[in-house]
Amino acid sequence: MVVRCRVQGLVLLCLATVLVGCAANGLNSVQITPTVQSLTVGQTAQFSAVGTYGNASHLSTQNITGTVTWTSSAPSVATVSASGMATAVSAGTTTITASAQGWSGHVSDTAVLTVAVSGGGGTTGGSGGNILSLTIIPSGIIFGSLRDSGQFLAIGTFSSPPTVRDVTNSATWFTSEPNKFPVTTNDGTAPGPGTQNGGVVSAYESSVGDVGAVITAKATDVNGSIATATANVGCPLKLPDPTAHPPTPGSCFQAVPQLLSTLTVFNEGLNTANWLVTAPSATGTAAVINCGPGAGAGKSVCTATYPMGTVVTLTAPTQTGVRFGGWSSNCLSVTPVTQTGPNSCTVTLSTSDATVGAIFN
Repeated sequence: MVVRCRVQGLVLLCLATVLVGCAANGLNSVQITPTVQSLTVGQTAQFSAVGTYGNASHLSTQNITGTVTWTSSAPSVATVSASGMATAVSAGTTTITASAQGWSGHVSDTAVLTVAVSGGGGTTGGSGGNILSLTIIPSGIIFGSLRDSGQFLAIGTFSSPPTVRDVTNSATWFTSEPNKFPVTTNDGTAPGPGTQNGGVVSAYESSVGDVGAVITAKATDVNGSIATATANVGCPLKLPDPTAHPPTPGSCFQAVPQLLSTLTVFNEGLNTANWLVTAPSATGTAAVINCGPGAGAGKSVCTATYPMGTVVTLTAPTQTGVRFGGWSSNCLSVTPVTQTGPNSCTVTLSTSDATVGAIFN
């Protein structure tokens, strides 16, 4: 009898351990990102699902996009695949749901997908009548994780048919926070999935609340009329709460690489009297770098910050009594070295900061 009781107690202890292990390692919640998305008919968008696991002592998250069950509340508007890829079918709004079985029951999260009809003139802009107004849809995108991307659409209203047109890829897009929430403008290649489309916004820094940047679209028709519209984007910072029951996931608290590169220019030659190096900004504004005694006192070493990936052209213009001898090896020559004319080189700020030496003799 004593042996039987001990065996039964051991079985109960093992069962309790298994249950505790499930609670400690099971799925607590699911979070979809982005929470709001917009497409035109025929376009696709990738939704992601992040699961939160564990208990108060061992909270963790992981990407479970491929293991949740994806559904669309209105398949006639948009379908969604088992991998979270949504395809726009017709104009309207649908709810995209990611669901899974958690350790304490069924868990799910939803996102709203709006589909617009792509009208004529979508890739060439406002031909055939004045543009009357411009609207961005959705009016805001809220991300749940850093590095996520979403699509804004720019829909213009014109004075002649087709009166409603998708001008997403002909509009110029701006962001109030280019290093935190950059947005793309179509680069002239054939439209398709990816960042060659205009209106693609990404999150690289968390925001206080739902608004981290203001996105602006500007559309110009063939007659020169301009219409603008704005929308908001954010990635609200929320730390995980392991004390909640079940524990709740955080959002936008992951660290991401800095999107800025710093370019430093200095003179490594013997002539320190009257040399000069200039360079424009990433948007073409002249003389952001205006370095050297030729630019004024205290200009012996100059720095400027550019978005990562920028190609910067440095120029050593002609200066009286200054002989230019060349650039350091990381700056590629654009014009040949001469003693009487401007000399230029380019440096690509790909993944890190860069320092360029100019030789003046």
